[in-house]
Amino acid sequence: MYIAPIMKARSIVLLSLAVLVAPVSPAAQTAVSVRVDAVVNQAIERTVGIIGRLVALQRGVVAANTRGRVAEVRVQVGDRVEKGDLLALLDRDRLAWRRDLAEAEQAEAKANLANAEARVDRADASLVTAKAHLALAQQELERIGRLSDSVAFSQASYDDKRLEVEVAQRTVDEAAAEVAEVRTLTGQYAARLQGATAALQLADDELDDAAIRAPFPAVVTSRRTEVGAYLDLGDEVVGLVNDRDLEIEADVPFRRLAGLARNAKVRFTLDDGRVFDAEIRAIGAEENPRTRTRIVRFRPNFAGATDALADGQSVTLAIPAGPRHEALTVHKDAIVREAGAAFVFVVADGLAEFRPIVLGEASGDRFEVVEGLAVGEQVVVRGNERLQPGQSVITADPS
Repeated sequence: MYIAPIMKARSIVLLSLAVLVAPVSPAAQTAVSVRVDAVVNQAIERTVGIIGRLVALQRGVVAANTRGRVAEVRVQVGDRVEKGDLLALLDRDRLAWRRDLAEAEQAEAKANLANAEARVDRADASLVTAKAHLALAQQELERIGRLSDSVAFSQASYDDKRLEVEVAQRTVDEAAAEVAEVRTLTGQYAARLQGATAALQLADDELDDAAIRAPFPAVVTSRRTEVGAYLDLGDEVVGLVNDRDLEIEADVPFRRLAGLARNAKVRFTLDDGRVFDAEIRAIGAEENPRTRTRIVRFRPNFAGATDALADGQSVTLAIPAGPRHEALTVHKDAIVREAGAAFVFVVADGLAEFRPIVLGEASGDRFEVVEGLAVGEQVVVRGNERLQPGQSVITADPS
């Protein structure tokens, strides 16, 4: 009968080990305390490692927003700053004088406008009085006119009253013209006040901008100016990188994108061995024709462990390489390696049974079990280093 080479080799190894690790009488051994873990059936997936990099979401150069001589630079490269911290200070004297001048011009504009508005009130009152006099004179003229067929009619009185009406009308016209004039002047003063107020606001802003502050929490990566230098609008002051607000960017091969979906979870490992979860935020729409890769962005969950992270730092992402499937798994700490084969200690009836197993793919801290174990069996995960086959054991609660 033909036996596959790999099965034949495994049988030889298992037979040899079975002879080497023949169980010792339990009575001759002292019971030891061990920790156990259950063999479970779970969904696992095969993954491949993709190198990614941490990318700062906030980085850039802080620039001057006004002109002036640098009076102070408060930070050095490597300093950590919070949002609003003072980075540098420009000479404020000239800016303060300009602000005082703008404030004086605003006060003058307010006074002129107040005077003009008072003149409007007086002109309006004069117009009202003039119109009242005109109305009264017109009524008298009409009354005298109705007596024209009467012996009581006086042509002289009628002519005098008509003249009075004409004078009252001229007075009304003059008052109306004055109202229009002072209202126009009031509009001009209001416009001047608006301009003076805007100039004062700009002067205030320039004075505030003389204090150059951090726009976000960050680490200072470069210092672009020194005390005594003159800065114009847009001149660079310091470079900042926010190392606490990071994403992961990776160039993922096109053939691996099928296993990725937005908001799906993957794991990644830092260079120091720490493992965290990340969520897929976006898959790029452009492909590099030379490498056949697309940029994928991941939103990491560092669970508060943001120390010693840096923009550009490398990480290893576990990208799914195939569909998820159900499989029997055992904890990695339960596996004992002997002569290239895998074994576990199974606890049954208070005794440690040394059992050979065949492992499949790894999934996190567990391994797929192809042969040798059943669901629910308890395997030793702590204390198996010096355990002997057939030895009595006392199981402790899992930690």
